[in-house]
Amino acid sequence: MVRRFEQLYREALELPEADRGELAGLLLRSLDPPPDPDVEAAWDAVIDRRMREIDEGTVQTIPWEQVRAEMNARIGKKP
Repeated sequence: MVRRFEQLYREALELPEADRGELAGLLLRSLDPPPDPDVEAAWDAVIDRRMREIDEGTVQTIPWEQVRAEMNARIGKKP
């Protein structure tokens, strides 16, 4: 069994970078359980609400640079 995985790994390394990325993504997705329709519907509702709030101007967005700086400050990483 290990030998078969080693052969698959060697063959995968011969793929172009984009194909290796696609393969990695497919393998990772294969480990996820099927989505729960109720959870998906709840997330859709949250996304719709948040987009509506942005469109209506009832919330203020934060620039990515500011978010990244705040995250880095929390973990003690210099910019």
